[in-house]
Amino acid sequence: MAGNIAKRANGKWRARYRDEAGNERARHFDRKIDAQQWLDQVTSAVVTGTYADPQAGRITFAAFFGEWSARQVWAPGTVLAMSLAARSVPFAGKPMKQIRRSDVETWVKQMTAAGLAPGTIKTRYVNVRSVFRAAVKDRVIGSDPTDGVRLPRGRRADVAMSIPNPEKVGQLMAVADERFQPFIALCAFAGLRLGEAAGVQLGDVDFLRKSLKVSRQVQRVNGGAIDVRAPKYGSERVIYLADSLINVLAEHVAAHGTTGKARWLFAGEGDEPPHQNTVAYWWRKTLRDSGLSGIKLHDLRHFYASGLIAAGCDVVTVQRSLGHAKATTTLNTYAHLWPTAEDRTRKAAESIMSASLGQPTPALAKLGASPTE
Repeated sequence: MAGNIAKRANGKWRARYRDEAGNERARHFDRKIDAQQWLDQVTSAVVTGTYADPQAGRITFAAFFGEWSARQVWAPGTVLAMSLAARSVPFAGKPMKQIRRSDVETWVKQMTAAGLAPGTIKTRYVNVRSVFRAAVKDRVIGSDPTDGVRLPRGRRADVAMSIPNPEKVGQLMAVADERFQPFIALCAFAGLRLGEAAGVQLGDVDFLRKSLKVSRQVQRVNGGAIDVRAPKYGSERVIYLADSLINVLAEHVAAHGTTGKARWLFAGEGDEPPHQNTVAYWWRKTLRDSGLSGIKLHDLRHFYASGLIAAGCDVVTVQRSLGHAKATTTLNTYAHLWPTAEDRTRKAAESIMSASLGQPTPALAKLGASPTE
């Protein structure tokens, strides 16, 4: 990048340079040292790759988001989430180059004051951060104002997570309508999400190999309509089912058949799979009939994960069974359920002692007694 400083007839110092596109950029200063510092800053930005076109930075956040989002290949749910986050910022009409970290911190503070959950705030923040990072890559701005912004702390996973015990799950299965029992079973004993269970077709179940292919989900879109789409990214998977679950599904098909040309396992309106509102109604009725409360349908997915972990399944096995895109997601969610080093040491020591001494006997109870007793 070529640049120079020259003194004007009016006594001002003019610093100028040509950017990567060949356009001349200039600024005027009262002192030569100020002009040189500005030119040095621009040169440093070019060398380090943080240079941004001053003209490009005049575009407002809302305008940049509109142009950028139109080029993105997003699932409908992502479109809604990104639009919601972009509309929630108080700096939507501000030029991108004028948005400061303090603006982002103020926005986060406003969301906290409005009572939004830490998880919701984090989701909106991450979505807005992706807009600024795209602007940095496009050389619209030189740095990302969302970097380093502190977010409200969420509850620890072991405190926030609610996992029903086997007795409660059995109670729910016992009182549920016979058409809804297999739905609960798929969530509790195969770890399916609500939308995934609603989207199961007869062809997805391999009764011979005792497996289930998760290849779609049912989602609610604008206006409450049903939309059948691919599962969340990375969630396509094959789940290996227990013999008892295969029997539950087989008995359901034999007794009630399937719905529509697609042969949905669970019936909605007409030839459609069940709507999210319909499933919510079934679930509330089941809870009421069981006399239980405070249990969410999604808690059954946690119940399934905790069962796999208790049985000794490793992180990758649990990750694949749940359809997490990354093992880190599984660890962040369920790390507190895996045995600690102390647990493993204690269990190993117990097995060593049992192998050496066999079943405890009255004589073993005196192993710790003194020789004189």
